[in-house]
Amino acid sequence: MPVNPLIVIPVFNHGASLRDVAKRAMKYGDVLIVDDGSTDSGVAEISDLELNLISHDENLGKGQAILTAVEKARKMGKTHIITIDADGQHFPEEIPNFIEAISQSPEAIFVGSRDFTGQNIPGSSKFGRSFSNFWLRVQTGIKLSDVQSGFRAYPLEIFTVVKTSEPRYAFEVEILVKAAWAGYELKDLPIKVFYPEPEERVSHFDALKDNLRISLLNTRLTMRAFLPLPHRQYDKDAEGRITPIHPMRSLRILLAKDETPSRLAIAGAMGMLLGTLPLIAMHSIAIIIFCSFFRLSKITGLAVSQLCIPPLVPALCIEAGHYLRYDKFLTEISLQTLGYEAVDRFYEWVLGSLVLGPLFAIIIGIVIYVMAFTIKRFLDMKPQ
Repeated sequence: MPVNPLIVIPVFNHGASLRDVAKRAMKYGDVLIVDDGSTDSGVAEISDLELNLISHDENLGKGQAILTAVEKARKMGKTHIITIDADGQHFPEEIPNFIEAISQSPEAIFVGSRDFTGQNIPGSSKFGRSFSNFWLRVQTGIKLSDVQSGFRAYPLEIFTVVKTSEPRYAFEVEILVKAAWAGYELKDLPIKVFYPEPEERVSHFDALKDNLRISLLNTRLTMRAFLPLPHRQYDKDAEGRITPIHPMRSLRILLAKDETPSRLAIAGAMGMLLGTLPLIAMHSIAIIIFCSFFRLSKITGLAVSQLCIPPLVPALCIEAGHYLRYDKFLTEISLQTLGYEAVDRFYEWVLGSLVLGPLFAIIIGIVIYVMAFTIKRFLDMKPQ
């Protein structure tokens, strides 16, 4: 089925630039303007243009404007929407690049990666981009160049399976994270960007309220990402319908598609290393952050770390640390050695873990690699 995108321009009081953006976008396909409760009469400036227009009676937020466009696109028989901001920041002449990209990968979300080497780039935009990029990687393990860019292409099917709660700017972060969890690809597409002089710039991003919403959203998403449970994945059945996959089956599919013996070995080794260190009450969080950031198996890392539950591994580390300090092992277990000298034992735990942690990690990594390699080889040899 060929791609058939609808170009969507959400607008809220951008009358000064709307007509120019709309006329340039119309050269590349059907255009829908979603007027999100504007009060500047700017929409009247495009009344003579042959495009689609939907108006909200009040300002509901950019996220809701995009969802309104999704419903209209479905009724028009479209397969994708391409969103572009109405403030003139983006260049509609780059829309063909998005059309070509979705033709090659119709089930991926493409996000325009803005070139920030030009003039008048706000420092807040640079910081906001780096901030959001970091949290996306923690939450999904995916590295994207410009999470906050509004120049994007979405397949409509994503909005069938991904449920969002944010109606405003935070929506653009939420949809990326949840789409990635559902199994959809997120891809960069380089774009140019234009920022006018600060006194000419029109932005409706509320630095206090919208940043607070994004921070609260990131907190919720990160907490969910920390749970050592697989996210529900989606696939297509024999008839092309999008269907959910059971979480356990989803885990097997992910392991079959993405994991390799070496990556499983690294995840297990890091789980062992971090589990050995005296990160009291922080082991699971440290392992999940590390594995999420580097797209390693959280399940493997957490499972291996259970081998480090007291008392065995901490006791071995304390013994090793005591030997390094005094050239002899600790043989007296009493209130004096474990109570009054607790600070000394903790120091020895730290010292011993720095020696035994890497050793245990190497051993576990080798064991997991051999096991995974053997299983993978068996599966490869098994008749399909």
